[in-house]
Amino acid sequence: MLGGVFALRFRDNLHLILGFSAGAVVAVALFDLMPEAMRLTGNASRLAMFVALGFFAYLVLDRVVLLHPQHAEDDHHHGHDRAHAPGAFGAITLAAHSFLDGVAIGAGFQVSPAVGALVAAAIVTHDFSDGINTVGFILKSGPEGRKGRRKALPWLLLDALAPVVGAACTLFIRVPEIGPVLAVFAGCFLYLGASDLIPESQHAHPRAATTAMTLLGAAVLYAAVRWSGG
Repeated sequence: MLGGVFALRFRDNLHLILGFSAGAVVAVALFDLMPEAMRLTGNASRLAMFVALGFFAYLVLDRVVLLHPQHAEDDHHHGHDRAHAPGAFGAITLAAHSFLDGVAIGAGFQVSPAVGALVAAAIVTHDFSDGINTVGFILKSGPEGRKGRRKALPWLLLDALAPVVGAACTLFIRVPEIGPVLAVFAGCFLYLGASDLIPESQHAHPRAATTAMTLLGAAVLYAAVRWSGG
């Protein structure tokens, strides 16, 4: 929630926020999801297959199913209604990832309270950026002004509640293998960052500043994962 509120407060610099979000999304895939999926699966070829599945499945959804406009000037200025579906789908993807974060917390507590607390600390470290990313997806494709903020808040609330629901689910079920699922989300995030957020953040804005923010986003997530022992 705090990350999303930060993004809403500084909406006038949305291109910088999107640049940061792009780096954060890619870094989550590279430094968090993929290493964790590799640890759980223990098979590099299998991991690559599921990462590719997530990447190309999202490509099909983005280009064919959701009809996302690609860099056309008219679409950039007048295609907000059509572009909202990919923005919402990106927010849903982040919420699903947050749900799995909660499942991971619950699974840690199934091992021991100490393990659960460590997992929770690691997840909270990078969930601030998840809030920024959720708001970034919605703001870049939704209405302007207060309407845009009102549109983003329900998605932000969904992302904030998702890990709580995920953790609660583990009170009733034992967690199956989630390594392949994490790898699929890694592929989705790589596509979202490289094909959607990075181009959007650099559209008609100084590229030096947005590139610096992208690198900063990746560095912050890398430091958070390393600090938390990931």
